[in-house]
Amino acid sequence: MTRDPVVRLAFRSHFDMLDFVQVVSDELGKIIGFDGDSIHWISVAVRESVINAIKHGNQDIEDKLVTVEFTLAPPAEPTRLTVRVVDQGEGFDPVEIADPLAPENLLKSSGRGIFFMRSLMDDVRMGRAPEGGMEVVMVKTLGADSESG
Repeated sequence: MTRDPVVRLAFRSHFDMLDFVQVVSDELGKIIGFDGDSIHWISVAVRESVINAIKHGNQDIEDKLVTVEFTLAPPAEPTRLTVRVVDQGEGFDPVEIADPLAPENLLKSSGRGIFFMRSLMDDVRMGRAPEGGMEVVMVKTLGADSESG
């Protein structure tokens, strides 16, 4: 049985890593065959997730790690990209996240990251990671019918 290829990045909580994560995301999107628009929107979702991991999960504490895993499946001719982002924070209940489209939240400058992730990817799951911390798992499938491409 062949394992799906995984690219794993683990780094300290520092925003300087965002561009590197984006380059990896973009290149893997090209390997799968996503068009330019899809690659852009995947990148936006990945950046939002990593920003949340650094800022909210790890509370900007540089000694805490963020791990980003990109999995391409199936191995021979990948058509699906799964991105798993894990922080070392205390976690949160995704149900308690305020709706950024509610009238009282429309003018707030933050609170849209999870909304973007859910809008731009085909599937998004959040929960406690087995190794501790919070994990966000996002999936984008080539040719899937979605609003983002």
